[in-house]
Amino acid sequence: MKRLTRKVTKRRSRGIAKKKHMVISKPEMAIAREISPLVAKYWTQRFSLFSRYNEGIRLDEEGWYSVTPEAIASDQAKSCRDVLVIDCFSGVGGNAIQFAKSGCHVLAIDVDPQKVELSRHNANIYGVGDYIDFIVGDFFLLAPFLRGNVAFLSPPWGGPDYNKIETFTLGMLKPQSGYSIFKAALQITPNIIFFLPRNIDFNQISELSWLSSPPLDLQVQENHVFGKLKGVTAYFGSCASTCSSVP
Repeated sequence: MKRLTRKVTKRRSRGIAKKKHMVISKPEMAIAREISPLVAKYWTQRFSLFSRYNEGIRLDEEGWYSVTPEAIASDQAKSCRDVLVIDCFSGVGGNAIQFAKSGCHVLAIDVDPQKVELSRHNANIYGVGDYIDFIVGDFFLLAPFLRGNVAFLSPPWGGPDYNKIETFTLGMLKPQSGYSIFKAALQITPNIIFFLPRNIDFNQISELSWLSSPPLDLQVQENHVFGKLKGVTAYFGSCASTCSSVP
């Protein structure tokens, strides 16, 4: 039987130089005035979301508060090089871009056609569009027909108010519970990377390993940017061993 590991490690992502946040051009000021109050604070973090933001990166409103910060996405991508990654909730492309940069071929899926087009546009800015296949579709309907080496899960956390909850549970994820999402991913591969809120119930992460027989190996890493805890990443199956060797 495979060993179940519960070790939690901290990974402090360097992020992007803070001085970039202090240089605001007139076109950027115009954009800042147009964005909604909901995402205003995320706009000030734009270079930590996409280091090449000023080259034409595009996000919809949800993308501003749901995209994985680039430094974290880069760390996650280091755990799987030169393999086929299924990005099951690809959004505006933050993770798909970093997986492609690490040498992976990526199948990026999102149910929202607008997000898929934004993801395609952003991937082209980073020069990795040719390494990503973009699909508009429902992950849960597609999962039984998909095959890949790694499944990456970063489903919606229910909006920016998730951090006001003392303990976030897997049942709060969207569009279905974390258990249902994980079971769907198991139809593709046992090698799964799951990006979750920083206030997630760690006992429930361990429970996911037991949805497979034998239980999957597990490593959990805390993800920090500029010293602040932004989320946790759970690595299952073979990803658990490769993530522990990432420098």
